[in-house]
Order: sequence, then structure tokens, then C-alpha cells
Amino acid sequence: MEQHKLKPLTGTQMTPSDYYRILGIPANSTLEDIKKAYRKKARLYHPDINSSPDSKDRFIEATEAYDFLVANYGKPVSDIEFERIIEDWRKFRQERSRQRAQYYARSSYEKFRNSKYYKSTRILNSSAVIFNFAVSVMVFFYTIIGFVFRIKNPLPDEKKPPFLAFTLLLVLSIILFTVSLLYLKAFLQSRRKQNENH
Repeated sequence: MEQHKLKPLTGTQMTPSDYYRILGIPANSTLEDIKKAYRKKARLYHPDINSSPDSKDRFIEATEAYDFLVANYGKPVSDIEFERIIEDWRKFRQERSRQRAQYYARSSYEKFRNSKYYKSTRILNSSAVIFNFAVSVMVFFYTIIGFVFRIKNPLPDEKKPPFLAFTLLLVLSIILFTVSLLYLKAFLQSRRKQNENH
């Protein structure tokens, strides 16, 4: 496999095309493509797995590329905006990205995989999102239907069904429904962007 030439990290002035090249993906890649490419490069170059002398630098470089591309995904690409985005990145975020990557490069790969940072690179799974939404809808409706059924068909020696238990179940089902709806919305938006880019 052909490798890109590694630039020295200190004082390096990368461009978006450099970052796409580092991750091995085209400039019109979707957010899902960027995340998938980063996970692949992170596993390939993490020093805990790769013993080559430049693996740490390549891991840091891939992490910086990922951070930049995710932070600036979908932003305007006019010349003026482009220069401002690059300058802001160099001033405020590039060094922080490299420090984070150095920290994860010193840890084991397993610890890195279990970090919140790595988990944020995972793509929403369509079947899981749809299943969770369907379950939340069923829980919501069964809570209401169950309460109505208990009112119409009370248990022996029961004057009325416990309203507090119904209220708690209803609140929990609404929270579950809201969270699953937000995940579904995020998934649909990511799919829409992916379709627009292809």
C-alpha cells in the first residue's frame, strides 16, 4: 500500500486536501466516510498495535485530520471563509487536537477504543435506531392503553388504578420516545447529507 509522505508535525500548515489525503478519502466524502476512515487509520497506526517508528506521528496526524474535517464538515468553502477557517483552526484547535492524540497514543489501544472520543466516531446503526424508535412508540402507547384498560376492567377490590404509577410510566415512556426520536432525526439528517453528496 502506498503511504503518504509524513510531514513534520511541529509548525505544519496543513490544508483540507492534506487532511482528506491523510485519511485516504476523497474531498466529497460524507461524515460517515470520514468517521469510518479515521477508525481504520487509528487502528492501523496506534502505537499499541503498530511498532513502526513513525506510527505515533501517523496516529497523531490521522487524529488531527479527523478533528479538522469533522469540525468543519459542511461549512462554506469560499476563499475568504476557507482562509478564516484554516486560520482559526491553527490558532485555537490544531495544538489541542495534537495533544489529545498524543495522550491516546500513549494509552493502550483498548483504552482508546473505550474512550468517549473514539465512541463519538461510530456511525449510527440504522436497524438499531429504527428498532429503538419502534420500541419507544410501543411503550408509550401500551402505557396509555394499559391504564385505560385498568380503568375499564379494574382488579377485584380495586376502586381505581394507581395514578402515580401510571404517571411515572408515562413520563419514562415520553423520555424514551424523545431520545429515540432525536436519534432517528440525527440518523435521517446524516442519510440526507450522504444522498446529497452522492
